[in-house]
Amino acid sequence: MHLHILGICGTFMGGIAAIAKAAGHTVTGCDANVYPPMSTQLDALGIGLVEGWEADQLDGVARGADVFVVGNAVTRGKPVMEAILNRGLAYTSGPQWLFENVLQGRWVLAVAGTHGKTTTTAMLAFILERAGLAPGFLIGGVPVDFDFSARLTASNFFVIEADEYDTAFFDKRSKFVHYRPRTAVLNNLEYDHADIFADLGAIETQFHHLVRTVPGEGLLVVNGGEASLQRVLDRGCWSSVERFGAATAWDLDAEGDIRHHGQVVGRLQLDLPGRHNQLNALAALLAARHVGVPLAQGLEALAGFGGVKRRLEKRGEVRGITVYDDFAHHPTAIAATLAALRDRIGKARLIAVLEPRSNTMKLGTMKAQLPESLAAADRVFCYAGGLGWDAAAALTPLGDKAETWQDLDGLVHRLARSAQPGDHLLIMSNGGFGGIHDKLLRALS
Repeated sequence: MHLHILGICGTFMGGIAAIAKAAGHTVTGCDANVYPPMSTQLDALGIGLVEGWEADQLDGVARGADVFVVGNAVTRGKPVMEAILNRGLAYTSGPQWLFENVLQGRWVLAVAGTHGKTTTTAMLAFILERAGLAPGFLIGGVPVDFDFSARLTASNFFVIEADEYDTAFFDKRSKFVHYRPRTAVLNNLEYDHADIFADLGAIETQFHHLVRTVPGEGLLVVNGGEASLQRVLDRGCWSSVERFGAATAWDLDAEGDIRHHGQVVGRLQLDLPGRHNQLNALAALLAARHVGVPLAQGLEALAGFGGVKRRLEKRGEVRGITVYDDFAHHPTAIAATLAALRDRIGKARLIAVLEPRSNTMKLGTMKAQLPESLAAADRVFCYAGGLGWDAAAALTPLGDKAETWQDLDGLVHRLARSAQPGDHLLIMSNGGFGGIHDKLLRALS
């Protein structure tokens, strides 16, 4: 079968491409932004790429395609999509294709939540790998231990990051309703994706759609500290539930001692800082138990877990100044990441560099929460290029420790001039941030 994937350079759709190629299909694709590392990975797989959305690709690289797999970045009005519709060609969404061709008949372990999905999914895949189960997986980031985000194996187990974002322009349900997991992790639930969800209740409805798909013999691993998740379960639950977190059956303390009904049953040794990562690990351990991996074996695996790229990833150190990269873009994630780094570096100066780039951030929905989320930083630099709201005004509560910049190169030079030996610079964005990491490291040197 020949698949032509629209929006192929996104992490999810690129993962679909790799899985389809591994399954023996011919794969081609297009995207508006064809650049490394995804373009390099796809090229290494022998996947032909077209840059842009022009219709003439249907008579070129996509000629004879059996099905067009449409990513949620594709909207009506793009010439290639209009041509597909006008010609009556077969098309489907990425999640639907994945379920029908890969997930159906497998034991799917899905990790959902506003925060921590990528890290928890990577942890779970790594635990199952170390246990000899050789799972297939699709992760919304690149785990250090695998060095690729998706793979297809002969295993009955498949681990997937379950995103609540919409499926495609023609299917506005969340992606995760297609996956039909037997084991589902509900990590947390806050308001996000203001471009597609009117309020938190709308997201809770989508999460309940996911709960409805888990079989009676399945398991829901649920963060017991989240009132929003309890509201989801109160709408109806037909599966077993394991709750984790404070005042639940499963919890752990700052030292990593895991308690089950108050009794210590193991100790977590994890080379990732922060309470949020401890809870991510506990969720992954409980999900792995459901497929038969004992807690002790899971703990042994996580002691060697290397993390995920772009999650508090150290990008370099120059003249005693350390530069980190993190995907944090929601105020809760920003606060958690800063707290984790503060725990690691102690009283050293912590400089936060933020690009509010997500659709929710660009709308300004979360701007009032930004000052509190950034409070743990000693200095804050915000890149406000392309925003439709006044970032400087929003950060006024931070006083003179916050600066707002419209010029990226100017921001880089300012950071290079103001950074001192011993400083830790945390760069946060869910995009490429104009290559600021490498630019800053060069400027520092």
